[in-house]
Amino acid sequence: MMNTGASASSTARAAQDSKTFRVLARVGYVVLGILHILIGGIAISIATGGGGGSADQGGALQQIQQTPAGIFLLWLIVLGLLALAVWQVAEAIVESDPDAKKKWAHRIKSAGTAVAYLAIGATALVYALGGQSQSSQSSQSFSAQLLSAPAGVVLLVLVGLVVAAIGIAFIVRGATKAFMTQLAPPSGTARRGIEAFGIAGYIAKGIAIGVAGVLFVVAALTHDPETAGGLDSALRALAGLPFGVVILWVVGAGLVLYGLFCIARARYARM
Repeated sequence: MMNTGASASSTARAAQDSKTFRVLARVGYVVLGILHILIGGIAISIATGGGGGSADQGGALQQIQQTPAGIFLLWLIVLGLLALAVWQVAEAIVESDPDAKKKWAHRIKSAGTAVAYLAIGATALVYALGGQSQSSQSSQSFSAQLLSAPAGVVLLVLVGLVVAAIGIAFIVRGATKAFMTQLAPPSGTARRGIEAFGIAGYIAKGIAIGVAGVLFVVAALTHDPETAGGLDSALRALAGLPFGVVILWVVGAGLVLYGLFCIARARYARM
């Protein structure tokens, strides 16, 4: 067992020491940034009455698919996000914080992030192969399946609370600038700009994810799986609030800034 653990740690460190792998992981941050810029643009389009398509990863990937270099870009997204996911797994394996609680908290966070990157990468793969994916329909189908299971309402409420908690974590991470510990930016104006983009971006993304979590809870309590429609439904729900158009515009702009932050992260991430 010890040999297996040592072997896994050695493999993870070898991957992190690979220059090619680090370049691919940085490309992953760039494509992640592009996706968020597109999602934010769609959200702003919805806020201004332009429709704009689906304000989620599927909508952004569909826009990329329709460009002349769409297939190439989609495969680049798949490779970049796969590299990012593997990097997060490696981070989880080599985590060496002496505090056991912090070490496992970091490992769980890294593993969860890896799963998120793999999910987006898998969606990009569908588009790269010429298909399409509707995340709203997937969320509704998932909710319907849970509601039909024993204790389904409780399970769906728990899912909603977990998603909402992730949203709150993003907001806290943005407000406290905790994201800066993973970066090595220059001092001065560039650092202040990256901080500003990160604060606005993390808070905006946290709001969108948090609303998506609330919609899962509402779907459970109303026994209506169509309420849970993922990120697109969450952003459209914001538009229905008092001053919703302004709120959606601000969140959309925040997602664009988060995308710019991800692109800056590609340059300054500690790797």
